[in-house]
Amino acid sequence: MIDIKLLQNNFEETAKKLFKKGIKSQDLVELKDLSLDTKDLRKKLEDISSKQNILSKSFGNAKKNGLETKTLEVEINDLKEAKSSLELSLKDKEEVLRKSLLGLANIPDDEVPLGLSEDENVVLCQIGEKPTFDFMPKEHWDLGEQNSWIDAKRGVKLAKTRFSALSGIGAKLERALINYMLEFNKKRGFEEWYVPFMVNSTALEGTGNLPKFAEDLFKIEGEDLYLLPTAEVALTNLYADEIIQACDLPLKLTAYTPCFRKEAGSAGRDTRGLIRQHQFDKVELVAITKPEQSEEMFEYMVQTASDLLSSLGLAHQKVLLCGGDLGFSACKTIDLEVWLPGQNKYREISSISNTKSFQARRAKIRYKNAKKNDLVHTLNGSSLAVGRTLVAIMENYQCENGDIEIPKVLEKYMGI
Repeated sequence: MIDIKLLQNNFEETAKKLFKKGIKSQDLVELKDLSLDTKDLRKKLEDISSKQNILSKSFGNAKKNGLETKTLEVEINDLKEAKSSLELSLKDKEEVLRKSLLGLANIPDDEVPLGLSEDENVVLCQIGEKPTFDFMPKEHWDLGEQNSWIDAKRGVKLAKTRFSALSGIGAKLERALINYMLEFNKKRGFEEWYVPFMVNSTALEGTGNLPKFAEDLFKIEGEDLYLLPTAEVALTNLYADEIIQACDLPLKLTAYTPCFRKEAGSAGRDTRGLIRQHQFDKVELVAITKPEQSEEMFEYMVQTASDLLSSLGLAHQKVLLCGGDLGFSACKTIDLEVWLPGQNKYREISSISNTKSFQARRAKIRYKNAKKNDLVHTLNGSSLAVGRTLVAIMENYQCENGDIEIPKVLEKYMGI
């Protein structure tokens, strides 16, 4: 969550920045007023406590010296009643304020462009050469069916729509990609973790998935558990409510997990193939840094994911997201979009985001800085969405007869 002091002390500037995410100034005024009311109540409570302590000492001295204490006793009891009433009011207001802050998006960086949708994102650069074909390239679902790599019908039979089953070389290539990505990230200094595929509501609240995106999560009935929407949740919350030694930062983490999302609001989009599934594999990058390290780490993570795509021989572009397309927890995001010749366009395959202290404040992740404990910065990014990487290889490495070549770097992972 954001620092409420930004609304209290720098309202106009903060409101202007949040407008990039479509947040109305009037909603922020109400939140600011609520925070000031809460602050005022807290001050009144502190004043009453201070006065109560003074009167209690006077009462003790008067009683010790045999003086009249009835007046003091009445005053002390009146203060107790007033304090009790204020404590209840403060507790209610603090809870309303907490919930309101949990629903407020992160503040975009100054360099984030204005824009309402992905159509106004800014392409920063294009990397690699697109393949050329002397035939009409096929889309991955046709190639998957022809080569018996993807079986959508059996996936639906086992679960429902937006689930697929992989078989043969397709299944083996999925596994090879996971292993290759983890090894690639390890060479870039990211420590591998294996984490639970379920997380509790506290962890999801810490990264900003709850309460805002509850409808997109698969909840386990009767348990405070949800299927993991992304390894970012688990990796970031490994250090929730902890104080990290400054000398241990930055922390660079990577993990493979399946990801589960209801894809709420995506009806009619990418209904064929592996682009938008309820279950998909992903290898994630997460970094936890000091504030002064996060921008450099952001660039490093973008470059790591980009280099991974280049090592697979996949042309791609870097895209700076505009405010309207920026995620809830992110203050800045660069998407990597891979070229899909079958679709004749670039499609997102990775998002690298800097959330700065937004998640750390929610999850209480701090580091020991000189004489005090400060909030860390957290960053996350896909490296990469495995299913979409499989799609990209199928479409970019296809032959005229429908066969699919395997990138050289994956041969040893395929046992070739």
